[in-house]
Amino acid sequence: MSKFQVISSLFILVFILFVTYVNTAFSPNHSTSNHYIQVQLLGVNDFHGQLNKYQRVSGTIAGGAEYLAAYLKKYIQENPNTLLVHAGDMVGGSPPISSQFQDEPTIEFLNLLHFDVGTPGNHELDQGVNEMKRLIYGGFNKKTGYFQGANTSYSSANIIDRKSGTPLLPPHVIKQIDGINIGFIGVVTKETNLYVTPENRKEVEITDEVSVINRTVKLLKEKGIKVIVVLAHDSAKSDQTGANPSGALVEMAPKIDDEVDVIFAGHSHEYANTVVAGKLIVQAYSNGKAFSQVNLEIDPHTKNIVKKQAKIIVTSHDHIKPDKETVALLNKYRKRLGSYFNQIVGEMPEEITRNQDANGESPLARMIAESEREAMGVGIAFVHQGEMRKNFKKGDITVEDLYTALPFGHSVSKLILTGDQIKLALEQQWTKDYENRLQTVGLTYSWDPNAPIGSRIVALKDMKGQEIQPNNEYEVAVSNYLASGGDNFTAFEQGRLVESGPQVVTALIRYIKQKYPHEIVLHSLKE
Repeated sequence: MSKFQVISSLFILVFILFVTYVNTAFSPNHSTSNHYIQVQLLGVNDFHGQLNKYQRVSGTIAGGAEYLAAYLKKYIQENPNTLLVHAGDMVGGSPPISSQFQDEPTIEFLNLLHFDVGTPGNHELDQGVNEMKRLIYGGFNKKTGYFQGANTSYSSANIIDRKSGTPLLPPHVIKQIDGINIGFIGVVTKETNLYVTPENRKEVEITDEVSVINRTVKLLKEKGIKVIVVLAHDSAKSDQTGANPSGALVEMAPKIDDEVDVIFAGHSHEYANTVVAGKLIVQAYSNGKAFSQVNLEIDPHTKNIVKKQAKIIVTSHDHIKPDKETVALLNKYRKRLGSYFNQIVGEMPEEITRNQDANGESPLARMIAESEREAMGVGIAFVHQGEMRKNFKKGDITVEDLYTALPFGHSVSKLILTGDQIKLALEQQWTKDYENRLQTVGLTYSWDPNAPIGSRIVALKDMKGQEIQPNNEYEVAVSNYLASGGDNFTAFEQGRLVESGPQVVTALIRYIKQKYPHEIVLHSLKE
């Protein structure tokens, strides 16, 4: 080869390299970010087994397992470097299609989508520690038989086994994407100690979230992991713009180790997409009507996140077709559920809402309280707001509507309480951290909102206008949840249980049939 040919070849090679560089550096579809690993985290929180329930969000119908699945599958196709995660309360408070099968259908749904990492919320403990572990790891239930459990890796750093003093579940989970190790830490709100009955949490203690997160972060850092995500069943809220953040996690964020990059929130069913103390915090409402999309850009050399951003995406039915696999799963359980839940119980003359008024009471709660009072033949009844999960629409009400509104399987208890114990229960509606109002029937009371907590009840009378006497005994109807001190109403625990009655939902069915009969019901009664 001549000297001229060598120079020509070198010139051509340099020209080719130069053109390649220019095309790469200045292409509108290419940027320096392409040197980074693009990771997508898709998160769901507070699904509550709402497999076959839809809701209206900003003028569009959203939710339902078949639509949530369609969206998640679509986004996974767009970026194979995706992990599916959830922040708890995926089960509990579920409609019949899930609750009547011990919430196994919801776990099957999560398995169908191959959720990678999850953490229990407070409602995973509704049926006790052993049932929670059965749904996660598999096992036998006398009602449904053997269940294979979840394919998801579960983590919880602050559900502590009382016997061993160690976490009941792994405090962290490590997943690898494209050579990058990502650490996940699960925690549940410490308020679980108030929400779950003592019987169902006697084997575990829920400890402080911040301290266990920081302790677990230290372990992950020792393993060289620099991308750390917290799945926290704790509250967070923000404006759509990310402004005005609030909630438990917003207060915790400055105290949490700065190596934590992203926090998936839950529990409060709010919208959150905000950055606090350098931590991206997201929450996608509840019941599958939205999900969180978190996009991360990770430097493959330093293993650090160089960019993070999030969207909350509503699962609108308008522009997507339902997922066929999920539809098949739903149809299987609809068939197994049978026709009983389609039966009409009564007819509502107007919508009966669970929304609270200024006094903390609601039409639906009052209806439930009246049904409990009648079921137990007593003069006084109390209902807590968390018992109810859905309003009653105007028109026909089915068995499924009632089980969806009252999904927890609580039963009615007849207690004997002294006047002092009744007053204490009412005082416990206020704590230094929150207000939790009770629905009452059979008595009236007034309170001073400016008085010290524990001394707010001013006057307390029965329905005849007689003062409730401190040492007199009164028969009271409450759910077995309240009777055991649920929602921190420990005053009811002091009462004397004299009778256990029907399920709360059964008492309400009887009440509606009597008070709001449907033509079909009336016809069957005449026969």
